Amino acid sequence: MIIVNVKEGESLDRALKRFKKKFEKTGVLRELRSRQAYEKKSVTRRTQVKKAIYKESLQLDNA
Repeated sequence: MIIVNVKEGESLDRALKRFKKKFEKTGVLRELRSRQAYEKKSVTRRTQVKKAIYKESLQLDNA
């Protein structure tokens, strides 16, 4: 459960913004989207490898 203490005189928009930031850090929405459809382990592994290759190529280009 996410708890956001609203300080006195603080606007509701600001408190809502803090809530959204905390909510995004928990990764609930990302987890929910990943569970919507089953993905085989081989497919997950393949995407992880592709991401790693992409990140490595970016680092080599910047160096």
